[in-house]
Amino acid sequence: MEKNKIIAPKKEPNYRGVKAMPFIIGNETFEKLGTIGTSSNLLVYLTTVFNMKSITATNVINIFNGTCNFGTLLGAFLSDTYLGRYKTLGIASVSSFLGMVVLTMTAAFPNLHPQKCGSEEDSICTEPSPWQLTFLFSAFVFLIIGASGIRPCNLAFGADQFNPNTDAGKRGINSFFNWYYFTFTFAIMLSLTVIVYVQSSINWAIGLGIPAFLMFLSCTFFFVGTRIYVRVLPEDSPLTSVVQTLVVAFKKRKLNLPEQPSISLFNHFPEDSINSKLAYTDQLRFLNKAAILTPEDEIDSDGSAIEPWRLRSVQQVEEIKCVLRVIPIWISGIVYFIILSPMQTYLVFQAIQTDRRLGRWGGDFKIPAATYNVFSMISLTIWIPLYDRVVVPMLRRITKRDEGITILQRIGIGFVFSILTMVVSAAVENHRRALAFTRPTLGFVARRGAISSMSGNLLIPQLALAGLSEAFAVIGQVEFYYKQFPENMRSFGGSFFFCAFAMSSYLSSFLISIVHRASRVGEGSNWLAEDLNKGRLDYFYYLVAGLEVLNLGYFLVCAKWYKYKSIGDSKIDLALEEIDPKKGVV
Repeated sequence: MEKNKIIAPKKEPNYRGVKAMPFIIGNETFEKLGTIGTSSNLLVYLTTVFNMKSITATNVINIFNGTCNFGTLLGAFLSDTYLGRYKTLGIASVSSFLGMVVLTMTAAFPNLHPQKCGSEEDSICTEPSPWQLTFLFSAFVFLIIGASGIRPCNLAFGADQFNPNTDAGKRGINSFFNWYYFTFTFAIMLSLTVIVYVQSSINWAIGLGIPAFLMFLSCTFFFVGTRIYVRVLPEDSPLTSVVQTLVVAFKKRKLNLPEQPSISLFNHFPEDSINSKLAYTDQLRFLNKAAILTPEDEIDSDGSAIEPWRLRSVQQVEEIKCVLRVIPIWISGIVYFIILSPMQTYLVFQAIQTDRRLGRWGGDFKIPAATYNVFSMISLTIWIPLYDRVVVPMLRRITKRDEGITILQRIGIGFVFSILTMVVSAAVENHRRALAFTRPTLGFVARRGAISSMSGNLLIPQLALAGLSEAFAVIGQVEFYYKQFPENMRSFGGSFFFCAFAMSSYLSSFLISIVHRASRVGEGSNWLAEDLNKGRLDYFYYLVAGLEVLNLGYFLVCAKWYKYKSIGDSKIDLALEEIDPKKGVV
């Protein structure tokens, strides 16, 4: 009777595609402008308005960024298992807006932040009171909730609006990806220039109020388009399958594997699975025992195991292997991302103590310290099309590979650029500090020190190298996690990337605290002193460069061991539009 059971086909969703694009892209654009406009200059805000010390503000930013990125794992879990992407994005967008409003209030109302420090060298700065910090950190909590839901869902939700089984849908997905990354680049450029300038040079309340208003527009665009969205319904968490496979493998750890496991092991593959059928591999052989069929194991009429906590299929085992094989590479990514922390924090402090005037034609106009990070994005933006249109075709002729080089080779090149970034950063800082002692200075920054006569333009080379490093390593890791995770776990694959960022932020905070306490240069000073002229930031950069050298060696060992996800005897690199989505939708 069960074999003759008719399974009703799932209702085809009403894909609106291009009609949904204005709402999706409008939401994406204003959300990024709001979020990046708020966070890009947050370090300067904490040190100038809340009078935090450099080391304290740096650690707060690292912990904040780390928690935002770690939260994506919870956001992806709730989205895929309970809420769905639409509800997750709606809740997260409102939370981000509330966080920006609260943060704007800390700047607008004098009672919500300490008094401004005097401009004299020996002026005393009032520290923020406990309730002022509580109000500030409540804004961070709202922002963390928002980032945890938006980051793992926004790209996938936009792609959900197109039918991946039609040529028009595939073109729509590609168009959406192009617009997505265009809005991302546009948001960073505008935030690091216009919004940062308003915050630093005009008024903090207005400068933070602008991103809050833009986030309000983002929420408006998102909810106005509600009726035409395709909403993918949540399913059971794929993490349950991971736990089941590990538990069954442990239960059957004393059993012996058959002589021909690829033939003898239980190998059921459901026809309605959205995952690609994976080939048997000998790596991590202990997990293969979960697929040993014993007399106690029962098989259902459709060929699946009746009790998933007692028997797993080869397919399910290989899916877990895909996840476990990624972990060593993921660890190397954590150490790599350490270079991004000083580029976003201590580089700003470097810029504050350099000559930021535009030159003889710039008059008295000074480039805001946080704006220098735009050069990293410019470098990345110029290199990506150059790499795609010029370098890859040249490599393709040499390697005979469609992508030119493998994903891991691309990541490895990015790791090499990370080492060069830190070495150049150290050399530039050494030069900046030397000029501060040997040449006339350009003034004094309260609570910091003398302004070196070195031009801030000399910070551009290290930022350009950082941009090249990101173009190889960061984009390579995004592609790596996307392609190597099972299709039903790709939300978690994206979360893996953000979790590496999170761990790196915590590790950077820990490293900075250790260096701050352990290093000594004279009395009462250290490598990371408030006044960079009295510290040795260049030594810290050399230390990070040394860590990146060790990390590169570790990565090369892991890359040599790694086996790409494969179907049969061929390696698989599926694009999003090639997936056959059979999830329920509304």
